[in-house]
Amino acid sequence: MKKDYFLSLLDNEDELVYLANKRRNEAYSNIITFSRNIFIPVTHQCRNLCAYCGFVSEDPKTWMKIENYKNLLNKAKQFSCSEVLLTLGERPEEKYESARKFLENQGFSSTAEYVNHLCDVALNHNLLPHSNLGVLSYDELLLLKDSNASMGLMLESASTRLMDEGEAHFHSPGKNPKLRIETIENAGKLKIPFTTGILIGIGETWKERIESLLVLKEINDKYNHIQEVIIQNFNPQPNTPMADISPPSIQTMLDTIAIARAIFPPEINIQVPPNLNKDRIIMAIRHGANDLGGISPLTIDYINPNMNWQEDKELRDELLTNNFKLKERLPVYPQYEKYLSDKIRGIIEENYKNERPFPP
Repeated sequence: MKKDYFLSLLDNEDELVYLANKRRNEAYSNIITFSRNIFIPVTHQCRNLCAYCGFVSEDPKTWMKIENYKNLLNKAKQFSCSEVLLTLGERPEEKYESARKFLENQGFSSTAEYVNHLCDVALNHNLLPHSNLGVLSYDELLLLKDSNASMGLMLESASTRLMDEGEAHFHSPGKNPKLRIETIENAGKLKIPFTTGILIGIGETWKERIESLLVLKEINDKYNHIQEVIIQNFNPQPNTPMADISPPSIQTMLDTIAIARAIFPPEINIQVPPNLNKDRIIMAIRHGANDLGGISPLTIDYINPNMNWQEDKELRDELLTNNFKLKERLPVYPQYEKYLSDKIRGIIEENYKNERPFPP
């Protein structure tokens, strides 16, 4: 379908919500999923400087060292986590001499090599890595494929306009949508179970939002590797150029969720971060969302440190009150396990038989 059709749905709220909720219900019934994870910020150093980002730092001390990492993995086991979410700045060694020195001292020549090692360590703890390193080459994705249960990269927006001076991505070479699309496509060629999505409220138009979602659909139509699409709302962070910019309205978020559910085939999960949407979880579900992403009982959301995750019980109770059931899942959905290495499939079979809620 053309973007004009989806733009027209915005003029008929009742039809849009009915369509989105119907599609969610047909595919997932009343089951809402989440992954229990530990959030590992490998480094806050990054070659990009997005106008909304409070995560980035020049401080070389932000690198996660192996011993600290192993201690966190042991705690993750104690808290019954299944996923290790490895998030970090993009290609810091391109920008910082201190990053190159850290990697060299650890015996690695690139961030991708270091993260691959961290993933192997996680697998040795029977934990399932999900890595998001930003833009990666085909060879880097190939390196990381067998050590990850899934990987991710937010498209954020397919609009090159947002890289213009004064826009959110002006100082961020890695936010060039051509590079991000190439990474997502290469992940498809390699059959890597993948998470992506768009960021709402950073200066994009409705037309650009829909175009971004359609780009992702086109990629998945070709490679069938996108597990979930995140609809993430911009959350202003202090001491950033966009600190005083208002976040998107509730209605904008809900309409974007519904449009996403209308665009993507039923097997693709539509995810909303619960800590960024505490007052609208049920509304988001009724607009087509069926997944709440990673929730950590152990670590904060380092990207949005001012937004705490809800407790499992709090979410379960809220959902039950509204006739929905919260179920835990793995960072890889069952229908994509066929893409995984034998080692990871073995870990899942031996340790996580119960965290497979699909089909409902």
